[in-house]
Amino acid sequence: MNKSEFTRVYADRLGVTIQKAEEYVATFIDTITECLQNGEYVHISKFATFELRDKQKRIGVNPLDGNKVVIPACKSPNVKFSKSYKSLFNK
Repeated sequence: MNKSEFTRVYADRLGVTIQKAEEYVATFIDTITECLQNGEYVHISKFATFELRDKQKRIGVNPLDGNKVVIPACKSPNVKFSKSYKSLFNK
């Protein structure tokens, strides 16, 4: 399911137009993104925690030629799903 398919299903479940559902989905994503950019984490109880993690610089291998390359340090968004949410899929 891609974003537009998700938006259509979301609109049907809420009983709103597709345009309104697109606005809701975009607002949800933008809000999480802004919080992470501000150094905050987002915890949605019984669903997931979103946070920004620091990745150290490391050595990688270029798959085309096999040469070693330095992958610079960066920040990476991370999501961890709650135990109660994961348990829905492992009954």
